[in-house]
Formats: sequence, structure tokens, C-alpha cells
Amino acid sequence: MHKVPIVNIPPPGPKASKIIEKHKRYIATTTHDPKHLPLVIDRGEGVWLYDVDGNTYLDFASSISASNLGYPTHPDVREVAIEMLQRLGHAAGTDFYNPYQIMLAEKLTSIAPGSFSKKVFLCNSGTEANEAAIKLARFSTRRKYFIAFIGAFHGRTMGSLSLTASKPIQKKWFFPTMDGVIHVPFPNPYRNPWGIDGYEYPDELVGRVIEYIDYWVLQHYVPSDEVAAIFFEPILGEGGYVVPPKNFFIELKKLAEKYGIILVDDEVQMALGRTGKMLSIEHFNISPDVISMAKSLGGGVVPIGATIYRAELDFESGAHSNTFGGHALTSMVALKTIDVTERYLSNVVKLERLFAEKLHEFKERYGVIGDVRGLGLAWGIEFVKNAKTKEHDIDARNRVLYEALKRGLVILGCGKSSIRIAPPIIISEEEAKVGLEILERALRAL
Repeated sequence: MHKVPIVNIPPPGPKASKIIEKHKRYIATTTHDPKHLPLVIDRGEGVWLYDVDGNTYLDFASSISASNLGYPTHPDVREVAIEMLQRLGHAAGTDFYNPYQIMLAEKLTSIAPGSFSKKVFLCNSGTEANEAAIKLARFSTRRKYFIAFIGAFHGRTMGSLSLTASKPIQKKWFFPTMDGVIHVPFPNPYRNPWGIDGYEYPDELVGRVIEYIDYWVLQHYVPSDEVAAIFFEPILGEGGYVVPPKNFFIELKKLAEKYGIILVDDEVQMALGRTGKMLSIEHFNISPDVISMAKSLGGGVVPIGATIYRAELDFESGAHSNTFGGHALTSMVALKTIDVTERYLSNVVKLERLFAEKLHEFKERYGVIGDVRGLGLAWGIEFVKNAKTKEHDIDARNRVLYEALKRGLVILGCGKSSIRIAPPIIISEEEAKVGLEILERALRAL
């Protein structure tokens, strides 16, 4: 008999309520939503989470894709972490040398697409990896400007925040941010400024976006020879798990090469197996100049970020650094995480068919769902009030979050009115079916 969620005390229970109140008092507000997601996690086991009141939940969130290998982490990763605790923790990898960061860097350059030579900058998070990419692009090209996409999320530190454009609250009262960033429309097949159905007419949508960048931005707004880089997510994360047409990045690369602009691929949320490949850009058949990674690279147990880049786009010694980059224990955990992830790629590909089939069935069955999109185990469901007007239904989305939680399924919101489906990549078919069944019950409850 397979395991099932058990929720005896509707969240938040008495213990959870007390902790949430203390959280409000002592912890800086980040993105918590106690009204719709009052989950206080005590421990985890595989794809299962247990709250402080004894409830058992199936996880369809993977800690925003940071825990792709489940909880507390895969046994092989845990074994390496324990071994390194006994050998060496921190080794000041940016001031001295250690073999562990080199082993990780070699592996990262091998999984990144492109036959050119690559180097790696190691840090602590996704936003730091993108900050390094910003500085690298300016340092190596001597150019000033950047292009990023509306709907994208690249972090919340001041440089990466300048690239971010997924929610107004992320920038509220923080202006002025870093100058020199121009935002352009992302080729969202369902919702774009031109009203094009990108599923029916993908080439038209791609053409409009490329034309916008080339003609309106580079020929009217900023000098093309002063644009250092174009930052993008292959699949929008916080922007709604939006998958662009397959040929978009091929056309974007042609445009970038035309003007000598660097392409920076932000894989922070989608890397390491989430889409059925090690890196999500592999679905789109290009080799970016720079790749940023974090989240899942830490195996769910350590914070780490990495910026992988063409070797000729390098810093001078001392131009950029940090304290914990090249941390010995973290490097070995990340190395083992990559190794373990490779074993589960076939599982993601297999389960993609199940999620695609069921979620599109839900779309046909429930009028409140406007769009379903995804790859591998990264799926977005967008809620609308009206199928024709596509007016966002934020209330419906939020109700589904809570209805699912109180039935034992953990999911997260994204975009203006979407939810993301991103279970650990170790999930079994039986567990996946249990989660999808609960999700449908939550949809019925609307």
C-alpha cells in the first residue's frame, strides 16, 4: 500500500499558529503567505513533509526547486556531507586553493553546453551568481547596457533586482536600482502584448519579439555596440513557469551574435533535472556564453551558486570575489548532487507524460484554468476569470493553494495568477498520481 497524506488538524494547527506568530515577531518578512500557505515544516522524508502538528503532506514544490532530490536529501549526498564535515568544512577557496572546488568546476563545465573552454565562479546563491554575471559582462566587454525580459526573475540584490521584472512589490521603494537595463516582452504563447496565439503561431510570436529587440530597442533606444548582455530564463520561474516557442533562443542567439552581445542563461530555478535534462536550455539547442546556477545544486542541504562562462570572458585577479566561494564541503555536496541527478533524468522524462496528460485534462474540465504549460516536472497552471478576456483570477489561485494544502498537497504560486507544479525529481509514479488526484479535488472545491 503506497503512502498517502494525512491531515488530521487543518493548517495552521495550534503549534503551527504559535510559530507563525513568533515568525512575524522575529523574522524579516520575505515571501511568506500565512493565509494561503500556513505550513510550518518540522521534518522531511523523501517527497513527504511533516508539520509541527503531526500532519503529513506530499510535496509538489521542492522548496522552489532547491530540494530536487527530496528530504532531507539523497542518502549519497548526505554521506558526502558527513565525510566532508570530518575532513574539511571551509577552505577559503578564493584566497587559497583546494582540490574540491576544482572537481566541481570541471564537472560544471562538462555539463554546460558548448564546445568552447569554460571557467567557473563559485558563490552562495542564485542572486550572487547573477551579480557575478553582470560584472563579468561589463568587465569583459566594456559595455554599459543590459536587456532582460518582462516576467523574469533574476534575484533581489540591487544588481540582479534591476534585471528582475516579475512582480512590482520586488522593486517597490528600492529605486534607483542599477541603471542601464532595458526590459522587453517575453515570448509568452498564452499572454503577450500582441495578442498572438503562440501555440498556433509560434514563428509569428518569435518574430515579433526579435523585431522589438532589434528594431525598436537596438536601432532606436540604445547603441547596439554598448549592450553587454541579454539575460534570460529558458522557462520563466517566478513569472509563471512560462515555456517559450522552441525556436526562440535560436533566433535570439542569431541576434546577439549580430551585435556581439553576450547571452546569459539564468538556470537558477530550472537546472539539474527539473525539465528532464541537466540544464533546461538543452531543450532549445543553443550554447549560452554564461550560465548561472544555484538552488538544486546544493542538494537541498547547502547554499551554493555558480556562474559558468566562456573562458575568454574573464575577470582580472581581485576584480570579483567572495568569502565562501569554493567552500570545500559545499563543493563536494554539489558534485555528488550532479552525479545523483543524472540517475533520475529518465524518471522525469517518464513522468512528464503523466503530468502533461492529467493537467491538460484539468484544463478541459475546469473553466477557471486558462493555460497549462511545462516541461519535465516543471508545470504552470494559470487561473482566469474568463477564457476570452484572460482576466487573472488571483483569488481562485490562492484558494487552490489552501484547498490543496488542507488535503495534504504542498504547491506554490507564481506569476500573477498561476501555480507551479515542481515535485522532487525522485518522486514515483504512484506518488505523482496521488498528488494529481489531490490537486483535482482542490480544483473541484472551487
